[in-house]
Amino acid sequence: MSKKKVIVIGAGFAGLSVASFLAKAGYNVTILEKHSIPGGRARKFNAEGFTFDMGPSWYWMPDVFERYFRQFSKEVSDYYQLERLDPSYRIYWADAPMDIPASYTELKALFNQLEPGSVEKLEKFISEASYKYNVGINKLVHKPGRSLTEFIDYDLISGLFRLDVFSSIKTHVRTLFKNEKIRQLLEFPVLFLGALAENTPALYSLMNYADIVGGTWYPKGGMYEIVDGMYSLAIELGVQVKFNQDVTEIVLNGNQAVGVKASEYNTQPIKYDADIVVGAADYHFVETKLLPATARSYTDKYWDSRMMAPSCLLYYVGLNKKLDNLPHHSLFFDTSFEEHGKEIYTDKQWPSDPLFYVGAPSVTDKSVAPNGCENLFLLIPVATGLKGDDNSLREKYFNIIIERMEKHLNQSIKGNVIYKRTFALSDFVSEYNAFKGNAYGLANTLLQTAILKPACRSKKVKNLYYTGQLTVPGPGVPPSLISGEVVAKEIVKSFDK
Repeated sequence: MSKKKVIVIGAGFAGLSVASFLAKAGYNVTILEKHSIPGGRARKFNAEGFTFDMGPSWYWMPDVFERYFRQFSKEVSDYYQLERLDPSYRIYWADAPMDIPASYTELKALFNQLEPGSVEKLEKFISEASYKYNVGINKLVHKPGRSLTEFIDYDLISGLFRLDVFSSIKTHVRTLFKNEKIRQLLEFPVLFLGALAENTPALYSLMNYADIVGGTWYPKGGMYEIVDGMYSLAIELGVQVKFNQDVTEIVLNGNQAVGVKASEYNTQPIKYDADIVVGAADYHFVETKLLPATARSYTDKYWDSRMMAPSCLLYYVGLNKKLDNLPHHSLFFDTSFEEHGKEIYTDKQWPSDPLFYVGAPSVTDKSVAPNGCENLFLLIPVATGLKGDDNSLREKYFNIIIERMEKHLNQSIKGNVIYKRTFALSDFVSEYNAFKGNAYGLANTLLQTAILKPACRSKKVKNLYYTGQLTVPGPGVPPSLISGEVVAKEIVKSFDK
C-alpha cells in the first residue's frame, strides 16, 4: 500500500513536530511554509551584524525538549548546546532590582528575607507544583481533548483536587504569601502568557515549578537553534519543506480534503494533493480563510467569545556599546502589576504605564552582536484586537520603556541605538495571519482547557486536523512540540487501522 500523503500548513514548532512524528510513522509528509525559512513566530533575522530571535526568548521545561528528540533516538546535544542562566532573571521593582537565583537554596534565602517564615510555605508550594507538573506534563497535555472519557484515568481522578483545577492561581498564591513582591514573582508567568491570575486555574503553578526547579536555559547561538535542530531532524526523516508557499485554499470533495492550493509570490496557485491535511498555521485563519463557511467547525460568534492571551509590542534593538550590570533576562515590574493586567484582559486598551521585558542574549552569547555591542529584545504585553499600532504609537512606547531602563540602569541607552525594528499587532496579522493579532494563542482559563479548546480534528472535514497554540494543549514552545505529537498520534490512530 502506498504511503498516505500529508500536507502540513506551516513550519513553526507544531508544524515541524507533527510532520516529524508522521514521517517517522511512515507517512509521506510535505510542509508548505509562507516564509522563506522555518520557525513561524520563532524565526530569526540578521541586520547590521546582529542576529535577532523574533519570538520566544525563554527556554523553560528542558525535559520536554529532551523527550521530543529522544523519541527519534536523538539528543538535544546533537543539535544545540544549552547553558543554564544564573541569575535566572532579574526583576526591577520601583525601589530596587532583585535577582532570582538559579539555586533553590539561595531562592529560599531570598524568600525568607522578603517574608520571614515563608520558606516552609515555598516548599509546600513547590511540592504541590511538582505534582501538578509531573501529572500535567506527563498526562494532561498529552490528551487530544476530544472526549471526557480521555480523563478517566486513575492519576487524574484520584489527584483531581491536588491539581487545583477549580481554584485560581491568585487565591493559591495569596493564601500562602503576604509579601507583594513574592506574589508578583509567582504570578508573572500566567500574566505574561495567559490571563489574569484570578481567572487562571491554580494548576498552572506548574509554571513556577518549571521556572524555579527546571531552570532558565539558553541554547547557544540563540533560540533559533531549536528551530534549526527540529528542521534538520524533519529533513533527516524525509519530510519535504516548500518555502514561500502562501496557502490560499483547502480543496474539498464533499466532507474530505483532497489537497490544498498555494501560490509563490502571487503566482498562479498550485494544487498539492493530500490524503490528510494538518493546519499548523493560525487555527482561525485556516477555518475562516481556507475553508467555505459550510465546512467550518466554529462560528464567528464562537471565535469572538474566546479569551485571548496577550499580543505584544516588540522592539529588536542594537546598541553600539555594552551595558553595565545587565543580566540576560530582565522584568520591569516598577509600575502597577494590577493595572497593566486589567488593561490587557479586562479593559482591552493600550497600557497607560506598562510592565515590560528585556532580553539581552549578547550578555551570554557574543555571536549575536558585533564586538562591543549589545543585542536587546524588548517586549510589552498588550491586549489583542487593538488598533492604531502605527509608527507614532510604537515610538511613544519605545521612549517610555527606554527612559525607564535608563533610570534603573543609570546609564544612557537611546543615544546608542544603531539598529531598531518594531513588530506589533498588525505585523502578527500580516506575517502570521494571527487572529486579533494574538502572540500567544488562547488564555489558559478553566473554560478554555482540554475539551473546551478548539478541537484538534475538524468537526466537518473528516481528514482535516489542527495543531498549535490555539488548540490542545495550549500556548508556549513546549506545548507546541507536544501538540504536534498529540495530533500525529490521532492521525495514526484513525488512518492506520
